[in-house]
Amino acid sequence: MADRGVNSGEAEASVGTDLHLELSGRGSRREQLMLALREAITSGRLAPGTRLPPYRTLAVDLGIARNTVGEAYAELVAEGWLTARQGSGTHVASRATPLAAGDRARRSAPEARAVAYDFMPTSPDASAFPRSAWLRSARRALNDAPGDAFGVGDPRGRVELRTTLTEYLARARGVRTAPHRIVVCAGFAHALRILGEVLEGTVAVESYGLAFHRSLLTGAGLRTVPLTVDADGARTAELGAVGAGAVLLTPAHQFPTGGPLRPERRTAAVDWARATGAVVLEDDYDGEFRYDREPVGAVQGLDPDRVVYLGSTSKSLSPALRLGWLALPESLVDDVLAVKGVREMWTGVGDQLTLADFLACGAYDRHVRLMRRTYRRRRDRLVAVLAERAPHIGVGGIAAGLHAVLDLPPGTERDTVRAAGRLGLALEGLGAFRHPDSAMEPREGLVIGFGAPPDHAFNGALQALCTALPPAP
Repeated sequence: MADRGVNSGEAEASVGTDLHLELSGRGSRREQLMLALREAITSGRLAPGTRLPPYRTLAVDLGIARNTVGEAYAELVAEGWLTARQGSGTHVASRATPLAAGDRARRSAPEARAVAYDFMPTSPDASAFPRSAWLRSARRALNDAPGDAFGVGDPRGRVELRTTLTEYLARARGVRTAPHRIVVCAGFAHALRILGEVLEGTVAVESYGLAFHRSLLTGAGLRTVPLTVDADGARTAELGAVGAGAVLLTPAHQFPTGGPLRPERRTAAVDWARATGAVVLEDDYDGEFRYDREPVGAVQGLDPDRVVYLGSTSKSLSPALRLGWLALPESLVDDVLAVKGVREMWTGVGDQLTLADFLACGAYDRHVRLMRRTYRRRRDRLVAVLAERAPHIGVGGIAAGLHAVLDLPPGTERDTVRAAGRLGLALEGLGAFRHPDSAMEPREGLVIGFGAPPDHAFNGALQALCTALPPAP
């Protein structure tokens, strides 16, 4: 029974869903309401199947009579815009408006081949996200969270996550940092955007890498210059000649050509940064996934005052989480925080607290070890099928990471990518990753991510891939 101090209109207004409508124009309130509902439906704001508020609730919200809403609903049901059934409420009709001529033409035209298999190198297996373990961590984290966690917080990120990351990164990646030097970001791209606003002048990058990352730097007004890449990673000895104030490297597993940065090249990069006052930006995008070699620690451990370490959960858990971090030199912390700002550009507190628990309870380690076995099995299957079906195609960059590079005969990359698209394969040629100013001789190949296709579809994906490859000369 309602409190005596609450009138019936207020009680009814607390029931049902919110619906924003503006009544205007000529005619009665019933006609204005019908016009507003028709416009909301035809514009797509009210999708087919959407349940409308009870007419009593909508009447209170709009300040009109109940009978007015009831009459408008009834007339729109008669016209076919709405459907109503006893006990289930009033809904937008499944086809409230006829198909426009353009829609009919599109329906009758043949559609492009949908993506059947995802071989994009930046994608992990989305179906393998550890839902149950993540949910357990979320429950614990929210139950244990202090009240101030849900107020205006620290732009660095929640201290629980920064503390746990400090411990995990030291143990698993050899990173030397402290909670006050970690800044939590909404993924790697967000972190790189922030750094782009902090840095000045020229940034050296690897001749092969993600064009998107280069665009983030150039969009911030920076110039990028390419370093030669070979089987041992970037030739960091070239840094002294390019006039850069920073260098972006993927030392654990060069993206996309594969292979770790040789120890002497790591040392050369750090020595260059010390001598010139520059910084090394270390993209450790898949450092946890290694198969045929011992773990390669982070370059950051060589000099935490000259190396910025960038990490995220995009490969290890899911890119949908939008969780990343910067382990910064002390000298850059204030500048990064000034660019990030004191509000808004944050990752949700719930996900930060959940990841902190997920790391602390060991669930993250267990998931990474499980996925390392899964991805190694897929990599081995990829190599075996290619050896059987396409022995003329070389396979490289497979000691670690979630992708392999398939070397193609000269002049065949573009046609092979097109053939793959016709077969429903999403993949990219090696040329898409080449810096436009690189002096390197272009390589022809495919960058094949073996992380995304789920186990039940992997064999079919490999057979389709082999069909798209050029025949032996």
